Amino acid sequence: MSDHDQVKMTPMNYDVNRPKAENPVKVMDLSLRDGHQSLFATRGRTEDMIPVAELMDQVGFWAVETWGGATFDTMHRFLNEDPWERIRTLKRYFKKTPFSMLLRAQNLVGYSNYPDDVARAFMDRSCENGIDIFRTFDALNDYRNFQTVVPKIKEYKKHFQGCICYTLTESRLGGEVYNLDYYVKKAKELEAMGADSICIKDMAGLLSPYDAYPLIKALKAAVKAPIHLHSHFTSGMSPMSHLKAIEAGVDIIDTCMSPYAYRTSHAAVEPLVMTLLGTSRDTGFNIHLLAKINEILEKEVMPKYKHLLDTSKMSVIDINVLLHQTPGGMLSNLVNQLREMDALDKIDDVYKELPKVRKDLGQIPLVTPTSQIVGSQAVNNVLFDSPGERYSKISDQVKALCFGMYGKTAVPIDPEVQKKALQHYERGSEPITCRPAELLEPMLEKDKAAIGDLAVDMDDLLIYALFPVTGKKFLQWKYGKEDPPASVKAITLEEVKKRDDLVKKALAGELVEPKTVSGPEKTDNLRKFNVFVDNEYFEVGVDEVGGSPVIRYAQQIQLAGGIPMAPVAAAPVMPMPMAPPVAPAPPVAAAPAAPAPAAPAAPAPEKKAEPAPAASGSGTSMVAPMPGMIVKYEKKVGDTVSAGETVVVLEAMKMENALPAPASGTIKAINYGSGDSVAKGDVLCTIG
Repeated sequence: MSDHDQVKMTPMNYDVNRPKAENPVKVMDLSLRDGHQSLFATRGRTEDMIPVAELMDQVGFWAVETWGGATFDTMHRFLNEDPWERIRTLKRYFKKTPFSMLLRAQNLVGYSNYPDDVARAFMDRSCENGIDIFRTFDALNDYRNFQTVVPKIKEYKKHFQGCICYTLTESRLGGEVYNLDYYVKKAKELEAMGADSICIKDMAGLLSPYDAYPLIKALKAAVKAPIHLHSHFTSGMSPMSHLKAIEAGVDIIDTCMSPYAYRTSHAAVEPLVMTLLGTSRDTGFNIHLLAKINEILEKEVMPKYKHLLDTSKMSVIDINVLLHQTPGGMLSNLVNQLREMDALDKIDDVYKELPKVRKDLGQIPLVTPTSQIVGSQAVNNVLFDSPGERYSKISDQVKALCFGMYGKTAVPIDPEVQKKALQHYERGSEPITCRPAELLEPMLEKDKAAIGDLAVDMDDLLIYALFPVTGKKFLQWKYGKEDPPASVKAITLEEVKKRDDLVKKALAGELVEPKTVSGPEKTDNLRKFNVFVDNEYFEVGVDEVGGSPVIRYAQQIQLAGGIPMAPVAAAPVMPMPMAPPVAPAPPVAAAPAAPAPAAPAAPAPEKKAEPAPAASGSGTSMVAPMPGMIVKYEKKVGDTVSAGETVVVLEAMKMENALPAPASGTIKAINYGSGDSVAKGDVLCTIG
């Protein structure tokens, strides 16, 4: 940015009669999707977006990202909200700003490829419900996975934004795999597919400023489509990379409103607006309007979610991301999973394992779902491998990746790992080379028959088709077939205040009512003793009723002047073999003081009742090796099973794990059902 781009601005007029810039940077806001997904596990509710929606519509954003990514999963599973309704509701408040969604190509909004019939139906309903811009990416940058969804985007005359997932194998842009030629080639592929814009999707914040400049320059020279930069703040570099990208001619930048910015989210919009003020790339945004939006978010929205924020670190950046390249959402998943398994002390070992697993699996970019695939497998390797065996517990998703069900990796998968993963894989032992979805049978008609009248329309049917277990449970909540648990209900500001007040009282030790302990009545057996301590003595009353003496009272006497002090509060009654010296107490008020309330003990964590392990001789107990959710049992009571045969599928870290039978025999008991949550060590079934 040259000096002649700068103009003088005073604090009083920088938003008044501001001349329009020659080439303003366009900005997409991510607060309502990626912002809360990055900072508080996608728990943002629609009702907390409405207070700022109309104001955000006035800012002049190129678009607002409101949907896609993890929102579909989280809304129906944890918030008891219909994902489709969010689009329709927010559209009533955003009159002019386009809506963008994050689309995982053939993965849609899930974690594996769906059949073409499901993908087409999903695209129809997304377009018809109000999505305008489809930010479309594939975790492996394999654009064969675009072949079903892109024609639908074009059919509805919507905006197709093609993404290139940004990743590295070196510390900087270059090397044999992910270099400038790689990204230029991918951009040309997207342009040939009809991309209306092209996005560099830097999900882990790996793009450095002096790589951003040549990368954007090269892309602007190679393709005609506008270039959009999406770079998470995690490493702390993204604001600097934004400026270098702007100098290189980038067209669109992603930011968040400041309450939803930084840490593993994105850079804030406000500093960018002020930085570009009066230049040829001035955004034209009104900083006062942005401040008003922020005030509402800070006072009326964020207090509801502060308990979900990770405050374990003082720093807002994580420089370690440059070493393990793990996106923020994946990091929080890893930490939570290890904590639930009482293995958080293994986190450093998992970080060391991550690059090894990534290399074994073909140097794949780490973005949903590949980040979860690599992360969960790294956890499995650390916790379950022995010195003589690696990859002893391979997730179903790693097997699918090795078979080719996610697409083609940038470099070949390690042949030994691939062979082991496919040894008993249900689809076969030889990897495929075709488009993965070609192997998937149509699903919608089968799903329609399975869910029956519980799915009222296509939107309902798609919720079930995409997430059969949790989707069915949500539809039962939606239509009053089951009562939703308290954990999925919204919290009000009044409840937040009550919770905060309770915490303050607990910290002040005010939650336990003071108790006055009264001793027995004095009898004729009362005897007095003088107890000397240094230059003071205490008069102690001892009443020998029923045997052992009991401390009754203690009165301190000052030897100097002989003036007695006020009596000390009675100590709790306690039997003693003899009357020992009592330590001197400080002076107190004339009336006996009530004992200070004790600080409350931390409440014991709520623990779900666990099925008891099988008694000796009654069979072998199959226990959960990790916490998770039961997807399905492959066997039922009475079925015979061989050792090593899959009995139950357990979802952990959004990945499915086929758990093998520990012994041969007959299924005697099944202790859980589909959709149930289990803890590590819970007995899933008994084999006799």
